[in-house]
Amino acid sequence: MPAMTMSANPWFPIRTERLVLRDFRRRDFDDVHAYGSDPEVARYMDWVPNTPDQTREFLARAFDQQSLWPRFGFGLAIVHATAGRVIGSIGLHLRDGPNRTAEIGYCLSREFWRQGLASEAARALVDVGFRTLELHRIFATCDVRNTASFGLMERLGMRREGCFKQDRQIKGELRDTYLYAALASDWLATS
Repeated sequence: MPAMTMSANPWFPIRTERLVLRDFRRRDFDDVHAYGSDPEVARYMDWVPNTPDQTREFLARAFDQQSLWPRFGFGLAIVHATAGRVIGSIGLHLRDGPNRTAEIGYCLSREFWRQGLASEAARALVDVGFRTLELHRIFATCDVRNTASFGLMERLGMRREGCFKQDRQIKGELRDTYLYAALASDWLATS
């Protein structure tokens, strides 16, 4: 697949003013389970609050992904540099190699909401996606009720490209989904 073989050499960890985005480690279990088992964190996600076994399965998938190089997708831990612990996750996954298109997604511990940390992590990963990985388009989706998530996408300069009506059944109900995207040309011209 072109472009997002994620370059010949690892381009992470990514350091920002307050965060480090890095691969998950085995010792991250307690931190990951703390946010992954919170019903408020999982409220608009396509997964229910994690049991310990589900957190282990999530980390096992992350470790399997980490064993590959080149990789076509990254699920990275968001580490609060001052607190020294994992406070969430963020991912960038190739969805269309020939067209250099990837999807970004994120999840953050409730304790760290409304501090600009998810925006800081997402901005850093989108920037790497366009500048380092030479992607053409990065998109994200969210439940239309998740105002915090689509607000973050808008702060990143992503534009809403559509609303898919009852497109996914999640937790026993059909939900509507917003699709947001950014293009490299727009990002590079304004960042």
